Amino acid sequence: MEAVRLDHDAIGAEHILLGLLRGDGNIPELLHRLGLDVAQVENRLESSVRRGSGSRKPGDQLAYTSHAKRLIEAASKQARESGTGLSAEHLLVAALGEPRGTLTKILADAGVSPSRAQAEVNRAFRADASSRVHPGGAAPAGRRIPVRLILLLAVPLSLLLNSVFHASGLVVFVIACLGVLPLAAYMGEATEHLAHRTGPMIGGLLNATFGNAAELIISVVALQAGLVSLVKASITGSILGNLLLILGLSLLAGGITRSELRFNRTSAGMSAGMLALAVVALVLPALFHVLHPESAARMSELRMSESVSVILLITYGLSLLFTLKTHRCLFWSESLPLPGPTWGVGKATLVLGLATVGVAIESELLVHAATEATRTAGITQTFLGLIIIPIIGNAAEHATAVVVARKGKMDLALQIALGSSTQVALLVAPILVFVGVLLGRDMNLVFTPFEVAALGLATLVTSIITLDGESHWFEGVQLLAVYGLMAVGAFFLV
Repeated sequence: MEAVRLDHDAIGAEHILLGLLRGDGNIPELLHRLGLDVAQVENRLESSVRRGSGSRKPGDQLAYTSHAKRLIEAASKQARESGTGLSAEHLLVAALGEPRGTLTKILADAGVSPSRAQAEVNRAFRADASSRVHPGGAAPAGRRIPVRLILLLAVPLSLLLNSVFHASGLVVFVIACLGVLPLAAYMGEATEHLAHRTGPMIGGLLNATFGNAAELIISVVALQAGLVSLVKASITGSILGNLLLILGLSLLAGGITRSELRFNRTSAGMSAGMLALAVVALVLPALFHVLHPESAARMSELRMSESVSVILLITYGLSLLFTLKTHRCLFWSESLPLPGPTWGVGKATLVLGLATVGVAIESELLVHAATEATRTAGITQTFLGLIIIPIIGNAAEHATAVVVARKGKMDLALQIALGSSTQVALLVAPILVFVGVLLGRDMNLVFTPFEVAALGLATLVTSIITLDGESHWFEGVQLLAVYGLMAVGAFFLV
């Protein structure tokens, strides 16, 4: 990274251009064709960067300057419009489109017009793309079949085991869980492709809406089957899994090769505040239940839960307005990397629809086999909901957070872990309350003392670790240890 090499305190647009210049074989040749000297361009870019205080410590997570953010957003927009992933070409074209940008000034001093430069960029990268195509369109030798496609075989297999072979509930449950994994991954990927097509605002809304769709479907099916305690446990387990398991693994993965990890304190602080709000919302119905244990109070208990749900939904909606519109600059971060070219809207919508139907089918099998599976395995439905189902429903999201953390993108990893937790607490849980009303099930927000205590302690521990905006691998170990303790408690106490 050029900012690190130059010992600067932040990543500017000039650092991005320097990285492209030294990392892409097309660009030096492109500059030569434009009549520019590569060494002189490098010196101009370096000299135009304002040097920092030099107080940066090794391993610090560098922030992007506002100029760099605008450059990346402009390039990302071009990538969405062209239906491809973000590339050096998009960044160069975005830089050429800045009238006051450093690159534009360098070209102007050399007598090169922006239109000519853009034409040369397009020509260079189109030629490079053509040269990488394999003769005859043949695929590279030794290409492996993605694991996700192999796991998709679990979907028809689970249907056969349940309907034709009448296998045991435990076997059907395990195979159905395996079937949910690739389907949930496809739902997440389709949502990301739609988000890249629709822009930051609508994309953020799509991610916020479909981020926990697979788990929501499983919970609705379980609620329809009357497994209210399982649904409540899965809500608690999803929040605990995101706060402790995902975040712990992310800090561990990101901190193995770095002495210190840095991330956006504002975003972490807001997530901590939202989770504290969720804990308060869960404590009040539980307190009402303790103070009014008589059966005649059950209807008031449900009405209280509905009122609390309305407040949580309104707060969640306003949080989206805050983070995606009015104060978006405070929460800017890189988007999730897309594998290959961006899908079209039609393809992404079709994949999302088919994956949703598949998750619904697998959820039916999974839920109906849950009772026999828990009895055969010797575990309770509460433990199943707290530990197992959240891991299955969020496995793809878990893996993404760990992968991006390993690459040093801690803001993105925290956005996945903490954002998913607040989404479950302030969106999924209230929605399930009103789904219970439609299905005639008494789905309230009265959680067990263990669940409320677990959420409160997890929120407290996570806040202590993240509010200072920096961390290291051992704090990840601590979060994983707390999650292990919660799992032991769920197994023996509940």
